[in-house]
Amino acid sequence: MEAVFPHLGGVAEGDLAPTDWDALGSGADVVFLALPHGEALAAVSGLLQGGARVIDLGADFRLRDPAAYGRWYGAEHTATDLLSEAAYGLVEWHRDTVAGARLVAIPGCYPTASALALKPLLEHFGDRVSGAIVIDAKSGVSGAGRTPRDGYQYAELNENFKPYGSGAHRHQPEIEQELAAGGRGARVFFSPHLAPMTRGILAACYVPMSAPPGREEVEAVFLDRYAGEPFVRVLTGSALPQTKATLGSNYCDLAVRVDRKRGLAVVFSAIDNLVKGAAGQAVQNMNVMFNLDETTGLLAAPVFP
Repeated sequence: MEAVFPHLGGVAEGDLAPTDWDALGSGADVVFLALPHGEALAAVSGLLQGGARVIDLGADFRLRDPAAYGRWYGAEHTATDLLSEAAYGLVEWHRDTVAGARLVAIPGCYPTASALALKPLLEHFGDRVSGAIVIDAKSGVSGAGRTPRDGYQYAELNENFKPYGSGAHRHQPEIEQELAAGGRGARVFFSPHLAPMTRGILAACYVPMSAPPGREEVEAVFLDRYAGEPFVRVLTGSALPQTKATLGSNYCDLAVRVDRKRGLAVVFSAIDNLVKGAAGQAVQNMNVMFNLDETTGLLAAPVFP
């Protein structure tokens, strides 16, 4: 264990007892789970029965359809009774549901960046969308975890840039589910890429539109929808998002471009996949669930350059 996690040096393997989920649930107000998919299914029931509220950073409660979970994650969903009550933790769009929830599913990193970028556009101009939306997203390698795999070694990643899971990534059904949540479904082609950097996501979302609105009109929609949202920054003028501007922070930066001649709107989105795309968003949800100031513990400035 110490070879993989040096900060746990001195902790013997025998000192780590199996987790008693019922006991943990009865002794905690809230439990954060960050487990491989499938592992939270058995844990959550015991935690809830013990009285704890649960924030799951994994994928087990993101998809509403258990059959879709089986198709995309290759396993049977064994806690389907909890799917209907699991709140989807995109706070900016589901704050009231999160506030009263016992169980919150933290969105995936790519869905977070994509949904924050696309939902205001679809909410106001969804009837003008004329084709499939293309989400061209780039992520740092930290999104792949620590398990050694071909294609993820330094010599292969450094000075390299490549697509993976194009049109077949597990986050595609989650993105489509969330974009449909407002009543306007959308066909999506999701194409992620691995960039030679440690962390960060930059998503460029291309939306074909008939008679697209002007850029200023779209910007006004975004500025109005996210006014007062502490962690969404809508960039205007010539400014565009970049991953270094959100590094180490819980911010999502958005910017809009419109090409009316070609019938295309583009929304750019940048987040830190480990913060707004994971741990920071989890803390943001906890703050809402326990009626704390939503920014508590999350106002560290981005690290730049």
